[in-house]
Amino acid sequence: MTAITTDRPSTADAVPSSDELVARAANLVPLLRSNAETTEKQRRVVEENIEAIKAADLYRISVPSRLGGLQTDVTTSLRVSVELARGDGSTAWATTLMNVSAWMIGLFPDRAQQEVWGEDPTARVCGVLAPTATSRKVEGGLVVTGRWGFASGCLHSQWAGLGIPIVNEAGEPIDQGMALIPMSDLSVEDTWYVAGMRGTGSNTLVADEVFVPDHRILSVTRAIGGDYPTEHTGEALYRSALVPVLALVLVAPQVGLAKQALEIVQASLAKGRGISYTFYDKSSLAPTTQLQVAQAAQLIDTAELHMLRAAGDIDRAAASGEYLDFDTRARVRADVGTVARSCREAVDLLLNVHGAGSFAEANPLQRVWRDLETGSRHGVVNPEIGFELYGRALLGVQEQITALI
Repeated sequence: MTAITTDRPSTADAVPSSDELVARAANLVPLLRSNAETTEKQRRVVEENIEAIKAADLYRISVPSRLGGLQTDVTTSLRVSVELARGDGSTAWATTLMNVSAWMIGLFPDRAQQEVWGEDPTARVCGVLAPTATSRKVEGGLVVTGRWGFASGCLHSQWAGLGIPIVNEAGEPIDQGMALIPMSDLSVEDTWYVAGMRGTGSNTLVADEVFVPDHRILSVTRAIGGDYPTEHTGEALYRSALVPVLALVLVAPQVGLAKQALEIVQASLAKGRGISYTFYDKSSLAPTTQLQVAQAAQLIDTAELHMLRAAGDIDRAAASGEYLDFDTRARVRADVGTVARSCREAVDLLLNVHGAGSFAEANPLQRVWRDLETGSRHGVVNPEIGFELYGRALLGVQEQITALI
């Protein structure tokens, strides 16, 4: 790994506190909720949401301070995502994926970072890690052709980080990489027709013989082990462990969605609704309701505590200059599965409490349910895979089932 230097953020004193940024996100919840139906119908985040998040500086939380960003930590980024998802799952998901893509640009050489933010510190980035492309080696870089599905945030970004095979002059794959490409060099195919997270605009990006210079190609294989090409090695945020960050951000919106579901059910119960076909004219007085709401709240707390523990481990290791150890990285993959499963179980209990009315189109609870069920099925979130690889690590089994640890 590259030796640590003593670079320090030039605008550290001006950076809002973590609590202030989370409060800004919380203040946007009413707006995001009011626009949630429109976001879903349009299959993209409404511009009013985009502009409000931009005005709150929440797209700059993962951008280097030397390039006009806030350069916070992973914990802050996750807490912001949770609050945004209390308002709208699609908006939170797209924002989260753009912010983590911006974090990845902080791992690239300075020359690439300057190209993204040198003239526009508000530029946004989307990303797809899967190398669904072909590459051809030419002088000074690679020529890339490919299609990348599920590109969340692509409708609101100026750049994209896209997975590619890195090949030699003979066309033989020698590495897996991420190519940083301006959106002006890509086309967007309208392919995002789904049951949940409809408003994320996670369409398909297409490249046709696009030249990508060497300085805009990141070795994913080396990055998994903490070998990042950025020259600014004193910046703790960009020493964070790659796969734990990429996996953990995916469940922050799920925690926020579960919290939103709890708030919806609490508000409904406060109105004094009863339980159909029983003598309970106030559901809140029924032990079954009390038990299920308490169990749901505890599951949400469990999810958030696992998420924040993992984020704290990542942040502490990055601050110390040590790359997060393998066993902890493996545990974070399991933590991600625990968060997703706990959130799903919590919302399932809340749906039981709220009853069949939960699925009325006019009820926001059905959108929360669909968004959570969709987002929690992301391939990197899969609980069984996370538990299996963590179990192998715990038992000292050397052979693993994925490189993404």
